[in-house]
Amino acid sequence: MHQLDWLIVAAYLAYIVVDGIRRSRATHELKGYFLANRSLPWWAVGLSIMATQMSAITLVGTTGQGYQDGMRFIQFYFGLPLAMVILCLTVVPFFHRAGIFTAYEYLEQRFDTRTRTLTSLLFLASRGLQCGVIISAPALILSIVLGWNLILTVLAIGLPTVVYTMIGGVQAVTWADVKQMVLIVTGMAVVLIVIIGQLPEEVSFSSALQIAGAAGRLQAVDFSFDPSRTYTFWSGLLGGTFLMLAYFGCDQSQVQRYLTARSVTEGRVSLLMSAFLKIPLQFAILLIGVLVFVFFNFTGAPIVFSPAQQEKAEARGGFAELARLHDEVQGQLRETALRFAATPGGSPDDRRDYLRALEQRDAISGDLSELLGEEVKDVNYVFPYFITHHLPIGIVGIMIAAIFAAAMSSISAELNALSAATVMDIYRRLIRKEASDAHYLRVSKLATAGWGLMACTVAVYASRLGSLIEVVNFFGSFFYGSLLGVFVLAIGTRWATSRSAFVGLIAGMVVVAIFGMTTDYSFLWYNLVGVLTVVVVGLLVSLGERIYPSRKPA
Repeated sequence: MHQLDWLIVAAYLAYIVVDGIRRSRATHELKGYFLANRSLPWWAVGLSIMATQMSAITLVGTTGQGYQDGMRFIQFYFGLPLAMVILCLTVVPFFHRAGIFTAYEYLEQRFDTRTRTLTSLLFLASRGLQCGVIISAPALILSIVLGWNLILTVLAIGLPTVVYTMIGGVQAVTWADVKQMVLIVTGMAVVLIVIIGQLPEEVSFSSALQIAGAAGRLQAVDFSFDPSRTYTFWSGLLGGTFLMLAYFGCDQSQVQRYLTARSVTEGRVSLLMSAFLKIPLQFAILLIGVLVFVFFNFTGAPIVFSPAQQEKAEARGGFAELARLHDEVQGQLRETALRFAATPGGSPDDRRDYLRALEQRDAISGDLSELLGEEVKDVNYVFPYFITHHLPIGIVGIMIAAIFAAAMSSISAELNALSAATVMDIYRRLIRKEASDAHYLRVSKLATAGWGLMACTVAVYASRLGSLIEVVNFFGSFFYGSLLGVFVLAIGTRWATSRSAFVGLIAGMVVVAIFGMTTDYSFLWYNLVGVLTVVVVGLLVSLGERIYPSRKPA
């Protein structure tokens, strides 16, 4: 990277950290540290909700997903608007009126301590793992740009984030999120313009879409009923709705965002803002990934984007010949793509020739996998490679800053939520019930540091798991449905008991685990299975208690 790019990155990160520390003035008590004294405006809360979900994984993983699979991933969000409307009518007023710090605190008010404790522990386990994945995405960027060891890059991102989150609390988190969204939208808009401008002169934007469509990258909706397909209209609308309900309604990292709003109305508006802006923004990010795919048709993609796999392949016999074939096929791909783009709609012959060249390039990738003895995993490296090799000076710095800012802001939100659940649901409730706010604040900051170190450890291994955007949602889907089921029992039924909620929650987790291990269904369906199991089992147990009430000793 050029010195100007480094200057941009350093200036922005320094500003984020300093501003986070400055926000610590309102964090001398728990309500200010975790809830910002319920004083934040709806638009800041709405941007924070979007930013907490839109981490660096969105920029790295989603663009890579668009490059590899096209627009199909957009179906994942089809259930988002419906979920947000339901939450606005249900949990937002419930949580605000309950005067709680965490979502799981409400479950004790409705059921008992063990239900609150177990749900909080499930959140801590799942979100603690996912926080590590969020750190992993920008760590990959640094390892590519600087050639650093991955452990060093993880610490370079994680440790500064832990410091300003410990000091600034939710105030620092929210206002960093606002800045993050501005920078991300600006940076992605600039990248979109640069990609279109760097295409060959004879290739217009419509021609680029024509090429992407021929390659199957523009298919955004799949009405297949095959449950093994991860992204379909039905999995997104049904499974996605339950995942979004669970994520935004039961996950402390999101619930804490709208608990900081000034009122129930502003909390609702902040959720609706996210509901109707998220899909267009996600569409634009996926489209950038698709255009990167088209761009590499003409510029020439490397045989493998991953530096580690590139180095490993170069040490194997037969790689030089495979690389020669790849360069030859890449030349054919450019030639056939130019011919196909020359005519609006493209002739059938040119389309056939282009697709044949594309199949040959894909076949070489398969041959490389055989040579390596492992699957080529490029999805997380495509966009970083494009940024560092093909964007002009200055724009590289803006995009690296955007990715860093996205990562740090999302990580800080997760750490603040993990700290809140640890202190309010576990430490204050079960370990030390009576102490001063100053004591609990010290424990909160120590909890933030502990979760930050754990997340850094997870991050070192997360990059080996495939598409990071899928890894995050896969982790969460094992827990979210069951958590949602408990809240459905709590809010949606009057006669569910503490025993029925606890037994239903255990049953939900067991059934989801068995379902995941014995079927090849998409992880999006895990959420539906979890919530249905918890609700059905919980209602049956409640019914049994009504029919056969336990006798109390005289």
